Amino acid sequence: MILRTFGWSFGVTVVGLLIALLYDGPTGLALVAVLAVLEVSLSFDNAVVNAKVLDRMSAFWQKIFLTVGIAIAVFGMRLVFPLLIVGITAKLNPVEAFDLALNDSHRYHQLMNDAYPMIAAFGGMFLIMLFLDFVFEERADKWLPWLERPLARIGKLDQLSVVVAGGSLALVAWLSADDPGNVMIAGVLGMVTYILVNGLGELFSEASGDDEEDEGDGAEAAEGGGRSGPSSLALATGKAGFFLFLYLEVLDASFSFDGVIGAFAISTDPIVIALGLGIGAMYIRSLTVFLVRKGTLHEYVYLEHGAHWAIGALAVCMLVSIGHHVPEWITGGLGAGLIIAAFASSVVRNRNEDGDSPDSAAGGGRPLHSSQV
Repeated sequence: MILRTFGWSFGVTVVGLLIALLYDGPTGLALVAVLAVLEVSLSFDNAVVNAKVLDRMSAFWQKIFLTVGIAIAVFGMRLVFPLLIVGITAKLNPVEAFDLALNDSHRYHQLMNDAYPMIAAFGGMFLIMLFLDFVFEERADKWLPWLERPLARIGKLDQLSVVVAGGSLALVAWLSADDPGNVMIAGVLGMVTYILVNGLGELFSEASGDDEEDEGDGAEAAEGGGRSGPSSLALATGKAGFFLFLYLEVLDASFSFDGVIGAFAISTDPIVIALGLGIGAMYIRSLTVFLVRKGTLHEYVYLEHGAHWAIGALAVCMLVSIGHHVPEWITGGLGAGLIIAAFASSVVRNRNEDGDSPDSAAGGGRPLHSSQV
């Protein structure tokens, strides 16, 4: 099970570390290893949320996410995206941006830092919308009932997520941003991206659910919880599967922003950064698969809650970082701490339910198809 799930990650790790050793000697090897650990620690909550969404996808779209998606995550977000940002901000073509990254890494780093407020505004707004949609939704299981119950109650106010997110963006842009206009534009684009992708996913998932009801499977298709991502009304195929895939890629991009920027505190070499973060991204994908195959989110029901609270903490850190530096150990530590606390609470809950919980929890998981990578 472990080898089948993490085999590709182990293989990529060996190849990546070997390339790092040949490229920059023992120093490059050590830096790549540290960056890989950084990426995993910062994105563990991403794996939990990814698993929740992946569990709703058909076998075909699961395979697309685990093959095409990993290529986008490793090469697109960890290598091409920084070059694209630098190229846009410095008005350079891709070749010039790559040459700058290799030959003047300090200037490259400075350009990335200059663009960070807009990156943080976009990613922070996307993540905070995801978090707010979760905590404002009424759900049967509550990890922090003293807090989640009143939030669900006020969440009945229509479009409250948009109001809170938009107000937060305006406040941060006014108080912290050196260029409030660009920060506002980037943040609004992040909100629009979330609303559009999430809305289209719900639209086509609902259509899929209606089709299944016509075939007599409506009761099963209508099962499902809150809105932690596009609708869970049915296993997503066709257009619904595509928008779930698109949603996951944007979500991964939002999570990767802080990792890409934070990596410059360890190395300014774009090749070393891409290798380290790419290895880490592979483990996050493998961990996502592991959580789905084991039915972990069904067995430990508060893990999803902990992941979303970690997302909320990351979103706040990204917004604060528009005007003030937030150390990576704070963002990573908050996320890991919340998920560990949620896992511990789930264990206590399962023990308190004695013999009933194990049977019901074990029956909830839906393993990936055998054709999956």
